[in-house]
Amino acid sequence: MKSPFYLLLLLLITATATKTIAQEFGGNPPSIKWKQIDLPAAKVIFPYGLDSAGLRVANIIRQMNGSIQPTIGFKQRQISIVLQDQTTISNAYVGLAPFRSEFYLTPEQNSFELGSLSWPEQLAIHEFRHVQQYNNFNVGFSHALKVLFGEGGQALGNDIAIPNWFFEGDAVFNETHVSEQGRGRLPYFFNGYRGLWAAGKEYSYMKLRNGSYRDYIPDWYPLGYMMVSYGREKYGDDFWKKVTHDAAAYKGVFFPLQKAIKRYTGKDFDQFRNDGFDFYKKQFGIPQTDNNSLNLPLTNSLNKKHFDADREYPVYINDSTLIYMKSTYNHIPVFVEKTGNHEQKIAVRSVSLDTYFAYHNGKVVYPAYRRDLRWNYRDYSELMLLDVNTGEERRLTKGAKYFAPDFSPDGKTIVAVKEGTNGNCDLHLINATDGSLIAIVPNKENLFYTYPKFYGDNQLIAAVRTPKGEMTLDLVDIKTGQNKYLLPLSYQPIAFPVVKNDTVYFSATLGIDDRLFAFSLKTGKLFELKNYNLDGSIGNYQPAVSNHKFAWVGFTAFGYRLNEWDKSKLDWADIEPAAARGGLSDFGISALTRDGSTDLLAKVKNDSLPVTKYRKSHHLLNFHSLIPNFVDPDYTISLAGENVLNTLQTQLSFTYNRDEGFKEFGFDAVYGVLFPYISAGSDYFIGRRGYHNGNNVYWNETDMHGGFELPLNLSEGKNFTYLRAGSDLYSTSVNFQQPYRGLFADRAYTYLNYYLSFSNTIQQAKQNIYPRFGQSIYLNYKSAISVASSAQFLANGFLYLPGFMLNHNLVVNVAHQQKNKNEVINFSNGFPFSRGYTAENLYDMNKAGVNYHFPIAYPDAGFANTFYISRIRGNAFYDYTHATDFYTDGRNFKATFRSAGAEIYFDSKLFNQGNISFGFRYSYLMDPDIFGGAGRNRFEIIVPVTLF
Repeated sequence: MKSPFYLLLLLLITATATKTIAQEFGGNPPSIKWKQIDLPAAKVIFPYGLDSAGLRVANIIRQMNGSIQPTIGFKQRQISIVLQDQTTISNAYVGLAPFRSEFYLTPEQNSFELGSLSWPEQLAIHEFRHVQQYNNFNVGFSHALKVLFGEGGQALGNDIAIPNWFFEGDAVFNETHVSEQGRGRLPYFFNGYRGLWAAGKEYSYMKLRNGSYRDYIPDWYPLGYMMVSYGREKYGDDFWKKVTHDAAAYKGVFFPLQKAIKRYTGKDFDQFRNDGFDFYKKQFGIPQTDNNSLNLPLTNSLNKKHFDADREYPVYINDSTLIYMKSTYNHIPVFVEKTGNHEQKIAVRSVSLDTYFAYHNGKVVYPAYRRDLRWNYRDYSELMLLDVNTGEERRLTKGAKYFAPDFSPDGKTIVAVKEGTNGNCDLHLINATDGSLIAIVPNKENLFYTYPKFYGDNQLIAAVRTPKGEMTLDLVDIKTGQNKYLLPLSYQPIAFPVVKNDTVYFSATLGIDDRLFAFSLKTGKLFELKNYNLDGSIGNYQPAVSNHKFAWVGFTAFGYRLNEWDKSKLDWADIEPAAARGGLSDFGISALTRDGSTDLLAKVKNDSLPVTKYRKSHHLLNFHSLIPNFVDPDYTISLAGENVLNTLQTQLSFTYNRDEGFKEFGFDAVYGVLFPYISAGSDYFIGRRGYHNGNNVYWNETDMHGGFELPLNLSEGKNFTYLRAGSDLYSTSVNFQQPYRGLFADRAYTYLNYYLSFSNTIQQAKQNIYPRFGQSIYLNYKSAISVASSAQFLANGFLYLPGFMLNHNLVVNVAHQQKNKNEVINFSNGFPFSRGYTAENLYDMNKAGVNYHFPIAYPDAGFANTFYISRIRGNAFYDYTHATDFYTDGRNFKATFRSAGAEIYFDSKLFNQGNISFGFRYSYLMDPDIFGGAGRNRFEIIVPVTLF
């Protein structure tokens, strides 16, 4: 009997090796041609036309690699980095299994969030640190797992030993260390923890690691940066190199990172973490907390109030009425109109990447996100026009990447930032009635525009980034594109300008805060709002101005809060522009500037490097991981492969079946370059076994299959809609072994497998167990073409409806399956039989099932830094199945299988890393279990279908 730890280890290897992180299979159309720059450290792959971005990334990696290696290690293995230019998402990743990286090249508008550096440069200095991490964490037990299981084995070893906060915190430190900016110098980056500390929210370490369905928890990036930067500041630049090397090698076996920290600091991990938090609390002027407070049992916060809502981007209709976005944990984002203390919902927002919008005279314009019909790396940001009075909206533009739109003073024209696949950024003037393009504002200085606003009819105000990443407010002439910088250039971010009369109000970083400013376009004077720090609100963003009122947004532990004051009570102080546009704070981390790597980014030379064609067939069969999958009675081990461009997925497998004792050798491949996916595979079985007249009969079997699938993404507006249709041809030949060849003739049969799946759901809030409205249906028809009497049809559908309370769901399941009366081929059974019964594949089966899902509790509790439960939820169900078949003498067989019961699920995390849901089921059988055991009461364990 295998130990639970061993089985869990194998299960986690399977999950880790097969996780996709952010990659998209077959995501690019075949028309895209690729180039490459081949370096010892990295192969940079990019589409034709992006040579400048590819060269810059390659030069940064080549010239910085040696300079920053001493703080992590000197091991080097080449990685392939693919630059993706078709998507609107600002992101990137480095992953094992397979070892590759992808940069998504569209920058964000909000410069507070990720900074204002050139986006390809920012990605290079952050993501390549992950490459160095993985290269140098291939040691000890992690290396042994790699030898045994390939890259997926190392991924498992690294992920369990080294927390995700270190991976990202170390990369953020690197981006801050080698540049003049980086998130470690941006106050916005620390807002989450500052908000918690200001509210007295001293959560446990496991809660900070794993999150909550009730309380706001910052992600692991700021946690990691605070721990990494404090460690380097206090214990030296090689501190984390020693700690992570020991951890990845599993020195000390259990909790190796915590033991390594104890080894090199003399303090246990809890004390080290508390000291790091106290260091940063001191930087922000927050009283230090009793160190024991962070080690309390996992209960609610000291303040019993939980997350309320994010209220963002306020706009005045008049002095008494505001419109803004409201997002809660139990409801999808909506536009809200607020008069006095009364909030009234206007409309649900379409699927979007952020919550920005602009308002004018009863109309709202905002960018909505839409995926391409087929190519998963191609998506769009399209302008939507909403009528506030009727709640009706329509798409204004289609098939482009537009961001941060705003209305002209007369409401007839919209200005929006257009980000092109070639890396260019332009301001487009768009007809507000039909969405047609009126003009493109010249961009002579290659600026990156954010949040443009009209100033009169002929000029625009925008917060702009220069190619170096410095920012200023810019007054732009619409016809000529002439730029007039209103403030000194600085790496201090600027965002959210709004124009009222001849004054521009905006947010900008100054010192350890993001503050509100006003710039007079008539006098050229700059003013700072002094009375902005209200009741624990952190940061000051998104100003809105009416004739007599002023509103802005500040961050709190309960969500982004709307602050509103009379304009006459605001304290605006005159400030010199040079004083407001100084440098950024290091927040007491002298390690950022104490070696020769400081500001290396500015010193990187743009050397000419060889650029060659990248062959799409390069390393097509890229086998990377050995994946065990033990689901009794089948014990399988697979060799998984996937090429760099993610266009071919392959798998070699061996399976032993404990019931029959047969051995199976298999090969499967899916090719995703064409509009339909093309798949093919073959399986060879040795020693299959059957039972005939009291004796075992043995045979060998060969199965071959091939087919295609059309994956269509029909999502748009407020719905997620997917359609997948395909067909496979299966051919099977059976060869009986001696001495059975004289009794049974070898046989062969061929059949077609057709399938179609369709799903349509609305958006889902964080606490929603399922979408509050949606439908899904799966159709499958198998038909023999060499054995005329064999066919089977399955239809299985779900309807998702709201329950009695906001986070409750009523889910209805209806299914039908029928096959031929005298089946020659015994097709696999996909029918969802009534729960609790032993299922059989009968001639005609019909099912109706009702489920009522509801949350029970949100424990936010865990133990041993290993297992954490964030939610417990229940499901009450009733299943009804009616089946017919035939006895051997031809008489009809009819039976009903009814069951009712309850399920309890635990939504949890293992090792503070991977999401896992498991549960228990009790079923009461109202009818006899004809094909199974006796008794009416059945208990089952519900194991996860997928992990991570």
